[in-house]
Amino acid sequence: MDDAMRSFAEKVFASEVKDEDQHEISPFDAEEDCPISNKEMKEHMIHKETESDSGKRKKRLLKLKTIALVVPLVGKSSTKLSTLDEVISSNVLYQAVPKFQRVQITGDYAAGVTVEDFESVCRGLYRALCIREKYMQKSLQRFPKTPSQFLRTIENEVWKPNDDLWPVFAPVVEDGEDPFRSDNLPENLGYHLEMKDGVIYIYADKAAAARGEPKDLPYPNLEVFTDDMNFLLALIAQGPVKSYTHRRLKFLSFKFSMHEMLNEMEELKELKKTPHRDFYNCRKVDTHIHAAACMNQKHLLRFIKKSYRVDAERVVYKSKDKSLTLKQLFEHLKLDPYDLTVDSLDVHAGRQTFQRFDKFNAKYNPVGASELRDLYLKTENAINGDYFATIIKEVGSDLEDAKYQYAEPRLSIYGCSPDEWPKLASWFNKHRVYSPNMKWMIQVPRIYDVFRKKNFLPHFEKMLENIFLPVFQATINPQDNKELSIFLRHNRLYDDLQITGFDSVDDESKHSGHMFCTKSPKPHEWSHEKNPSYTYYVYYMYANIMVLNNLRRERGMNTFLFRPHCGEAGAITHLLAAFMTADNISHGLNLKKTPVLQYLYFLAQVPIAMSPLSNNSLFLEYAKNPLHDFHQKGLMVSLSTDDPMQFHYTKEKLHILGKNYQEEGPQGNDIHKTNVAQIRMAYRYETWCYELNLIAEGLKTTE
Repeated sequence: MDDAMRSFAEKVFASEVKDEDQHEISPFDAEEDCPISNKEMKEHMIHKETESDSGKRKKRLLKLKTIALVVPLVGKSSTKLSTLDEVISSNVLYQAVPKFQRVQITGDYAAGVTVEDFESVCRGLYRALCIREKYMQKSLQRFPKTPSQFLRTIENEVWKPNDDLWPVFAPVVEDGEDPFRSDNLPENLGYHLEMKDGVIYIYADKAAAARGEPKDLPYPNLEVFTDDMNFLLALIAQGPVKSYTHRRLKFLSFKFSMHEMLNEMEELKELKKTPHRDFYNCRKVDTHIHAAACMNQKHLLRFIKKSYRVDAERVVYKSKDKSLTLKQLFEHLKLDPYDLTVDSLDVHAGRQTFQRFDKFNAKYNPVGASELRDLYLKTENAINGDYFATIIKEVGSDLEDAKYQYAEPRLSIYGCSPDEWPKLASWFNKHRVYSPNMKWMIQVPRIYDVFRKKNFLPHFEKMLENIFLPVFQATINPQDNKELSIFLRHNRLYDDLQITGFDSVDDESKHSGHMFCTKSPKPHEWSHEKNPSYTYYVYYMYANIMVLNNLRRERGMNTFLFRPHCGEAGAITHLLAAFMTADNISHGLNLKKTPVLQYLYFLAQVPIAMSPLSNNSLFLEYAKNPLHDFHQKGLMVSLSTDDPMQFHYTKEKLHILGKNYQEEGPQGNDIHKTNVAQIRMAYRYETWCYELNLIAEGLKTTE
């Protein structure tokens, strides 16, 4: 990465940080912000007039006449993609798609930028996709097969599927099997672990560590990472790239509206023909939900009253100088449980929490009392988290009764102490917090500054060590860490829909102003009280997850995905860092501010779990939420709850989605399982392939 590119990237970052606190604005709301207008439009027209008759330009334009739709053929490895007609004629699954009206544009090239700019844009988008593919494969996270096939076609290479670069999924618990059994744990390896510059390295023994000879596993390269990040920073700020991606996104939105108008009745007819499947009895998974708020308000209120009725004389609070029963605790708080209502519980987030993350967090305290939060919504307290475990199991039981609903609650690891993992595992196993309709994730709050100010941590590296070292130890020596090994094994990836992984959470609107680069202090040097930047957190979490996943794959254990909260507020650089490191994200609101990243998230089909009700109480009014817009354009979005307590009053994937679920497009859809029309799947897939092929065609003109 040359100095000019790095300097430009730093300017982009500085402008993003400067604009964070300004009012929300679309990149194209202001006339001067639209690069295709004014100056660049004039240059475009002048360029067209002066070179319209040149033979070179005519040759390029001929290459960019109407582009035929090509798509990858399932099971075929080739340097050339197949036309849609070839796929339909040779693929039985695709032939099953009912006939529908396809929207196609014919005529000369028209991308809204000059041919030269178009070639440059395609090179940039191609490299951006290659960057994401590289980091996903290194960390054993998901990158779709379809863009991989297009990238190999651009490189004139044969694409071959490689399951070794995908997440490792542990088997489903069989009927009658105890998910907490410990007699089948792998043997210890006895490897030696050391953290170096914020990343855990694995050695055969201490002697190997002294020689600096780690095990042959992929380790992160900070210099390469920052070069790739600087390239993406420069890319999202380039005028032609912004113009092109803005136009393509507009086209995708209009194209979907046209598809709906032409094929709505055919899709509806397809759904009506499907027996015993509708919206209510197709499986629904809430992939973004926090365990401490997984119940609704009425459920929590009912449980508080029941616990008081049954356990009034139980000792539930202990401090250095006193112990209190449940009855005494309520008397101390001057509360009568029988008088409590949903309103007086006061856990509902309303307009008073808008742009106030501190007030939002306070809503986790029933009746504003932190003592009740510690008692009912924590794993560590005087009753060893008994009430919290019972509430979660009741939520799981409700999901099982509903049959078609699943959830993925998040439990917290703070990194303040190395004992957090063993204590959480002990709580989980002791109370047998298990439901076949629940999977689990670990969330890591970005609150190093809080712990440092209280002198709980000497530097940031200690926080990273507390978060990851116990997991590495349980992976290497499961016999010595049985409870944590069982918890991690139960915290398994049953399939690639209900995924288990790590989340990074906190208020994104807080920023440090620090641009992450090779000159940034190393984690052991970050000893001041200021919080590291979002990208700093994300990189070191990704780096350790990458090493951990490769180690666990070698041991035949399930791997983990990185799925941070991202794009809810703050700078768009958060979304850029997640594009490089995260399998999928939660929120993604700020994608509407950057057409380049939004288009890249579409091309790479990065999953986004969106929570309009949550956003409405914190950062963005419901009517302005981009969920519907993203859905129209074809981004991979899902609807999630985030915190039901605050916002609500009220062989697994094979079984749920069908045997071909890993295939992309209509080949992977079983309408009898998903209640999604094959016409819609074909439209989405063909539109995706068309946009990817535009990049391939743009790069052909440089040959």
